[in-house]
Amino acid sequence: MNTIGLIGGMSWESTATYYNELNRAVSHRLGGLHSAKIQLISLNFAEIAHLQKQGNWYEAGIILSDAAQKLEQAGVDCVAICTNTMHKVADQVQKNISVPLIHIIDTAAKALQQKQVRKVALLGTQFTMEHDFYKNKLAEYQIELITPSAKERVEVHRIIFEELCLGRVLPQSKATYLAIIDNMANIGAEAVLLACTEINLLIQQDGVSLPVFDTTMLHVEALLDYSLGGNKESLGDNKEVARE
Repeated sequence: MNTIGLIGGMSWESTATYYNELNRAVSHRLGGLHSAKIQLISLNFAEIAHLQKQGNWYEAGIILSDAAQKLEQAGVDCVAICTNTMHKVADQVQKNISVPLIHIIDTAAKALQQKQVRKVALLGTQFTMEHDFYKNKLAEYQIELITPSAKERVEVHRIIFEELCLGRVLPQSKATYLAIIDNMANIGAEAVLLACTEINLLIQQDGVSLPVFDTTMLHVEALLDYSLGGNKESLGDNKEVARE
């Protein structure tokens, strides 16, 4: 079993999901007393969020790269960033380690390709919805991204930071998200990508008008496959970077 290195804490609510789901899945696949081999570094999200607001992504990348290097020194076989937004600095992190970084967007794109989705609605932080890193990565897979309106993006972001990151799951916020998803379905979205690792606390497939692709659980499956020697295809392009 390969050891997984998790860079978490962004937020700790979703990191707990990664830890729980990885261990639950290993137990299910292998039975008995088996559990996942994990090294975890949990960052202080307040420090990262401050840098995000400043637009100081390079400094945030240094913090994540340092965490990744510490995980590699601890003997992990791969690294995962347990958040969508901070994949904006994924290339910076990968350049500073020799083990592969399993990329959440590559993982999501492959799942969308398998279901022949060509236009996908995206819910995430404003950084994820408005910056180009998600759009550009999906374009490599010939997948078009549809985002909510400017006013809706503000509300999606607010719910993530003021509610979900604090463990608050409110029915009115779920209704807001469902209405936003319906609006994107009306302009051609074929599926919805939960591109924030906290959104699955609020939204699952039940009651959603579009097929739901949960990036957290897709990422967990890719990590599980790598750990247990399964489908390495989930590594995406970064497996080649790691070999160079």
